[in-house]
Amino acid sequence: MKKSNRIFIMAFFACLAAAWAFGQAVSPRNDAAASPRADAARKETVNLLSLQEGTLPVVEPAFYGGWPAVNLLDDSSESGWACQSGKIRDNVFVFEMIAPAVIERFEFDNVHVDDEGAGAKEVTVEVSAASMKTGFETVLHVALANKTDRQGFQAAKAVSGRWVRLTVHSNYGSESWTELFSFRGYGVKPASAATVANISGTYDSSYSKFHVRQQGTALAGCYEFDGGLLSGAIEGRLMKIAWQEAGGPDDRGPAIMVFAADGKSFRGYWWHLNREKNAPDGEWEGKKISSEVGGCPHWSGSLGGEMKKKLLSEGRARVYGILFDLDSATIRSESKPVLDDVLGVLKEEPGWKVTIEGHTDSTGSDSHNQELSQKRAESVKAYLVAGGIDAGRLQPKGFGESKPVADNATELGRAQNRRVELVRE
Repeated sequence: MKKSNRIFIMAFFACLAAAWAFGQAVSPRNDAAASPRADAARKETVNLLSLQEGTLPVVEPAFYGGWPAVNLLDDSSESGWACQSGKIRDNVFVFEMIAPAVIERFEFDNVHVDDEGAGAKEVTVEVSAASMKTGFETVLHVALANKTDRQGFQAAKAVSGRWVRLTVHSNYGSESWTELFSFRGYGVKPASAATVANISGTYDSSYSKFHVRQQGTALAGCYEFDGGLLSGAIEGRLMKIAWQEAGGPDDRGPAIMVFAADGKSFRGYWWHLNREKNAPDGEWEGKKISSEVGGCPHWSGSLGGEMKKKLLSEGRARVYGILFDLDSATIRSESKPVLDDVLGVLKEEPGWKVTIEGHTDSTGSDSHNQELSQKRAESVKAYLVAGGIDAGRLQPKGFGESKPVADNATELGRAQNRRVELVRE
């Protein structure tokens, strides 16, 4: 059957409380700061039209089987969109970014077309600051080369907006299919995005009831499907979590969800572990039904409780939501709820000695990441000592980028690699 080798996998879904956005704590590129290096980082160009940056499709043309529009945003040149059979012309997409930005350059992939002549050819790109329906200005109109990846084009003009409309007008001759595999848009990442109030509560979600507690920027929770657990962090309206279920070691992976501006619903996608460079394995939506967090029999109810369970059962726990100023070991105020949970666990277990491990992603030089991770681990120690923990119980140790737990080629992977871990001696 045509395209059956790439049908969109909607598999049963599992969840690991694995490392996530604590990672901000040990990465020089995601924190706010005031330094020459901070200025350079603010100017970093990223693919804004990526699921990993919180961009979602909000208008989608009809598609074939497992080839939906979201595949254009997954940072993979091997998964893509294909039109509904015979609907080969003037297919319109609208993508919503998490915050207004200027896209300077666009890229397209179409090497992996299934049918001869199916590759997208003439395309138009427009940007709007008004809405998903109005106010669009044309920033690009080009003919793509056939079967060529990484086709790059500068925007004709700088237009700041949140909505990007892509129209695929034609293909290279197929009367049955039009296909496109990636649509990227590079620009400077917005310094800040809209935020939502504390998202703690219970949600009706695609995978039964979803219970989440926010402590600072850190998240911990569960969902009532096959022993699901979640952990991670929220940045503005972008929730990045790691999930795990009871089915086995493969029932885990990352997920990204974007909250509506009112904080009452979210929408996003999930992957199985080590599939972050592929099309998502499923969609995950939720609608808030209560501000009460609630819980599950398999969840302790708090970040500190899960941390203690991990230290007892595995001797190691990853900690999320400890943030630092950019390129600095100065702990940011948002980190206090998480650090106070660490304090609570260590006070409950006065006999424990722990190593505080700092880990980074691969952004920056090896030597810089090593030094920074060491200093930040020392800052965590200093906070805990000031809170009443004997210094002799704490050993800070920086590992830089030497011990990745995910692929540094994607933002999902880098977010998992930026982390601090507590190891019980």
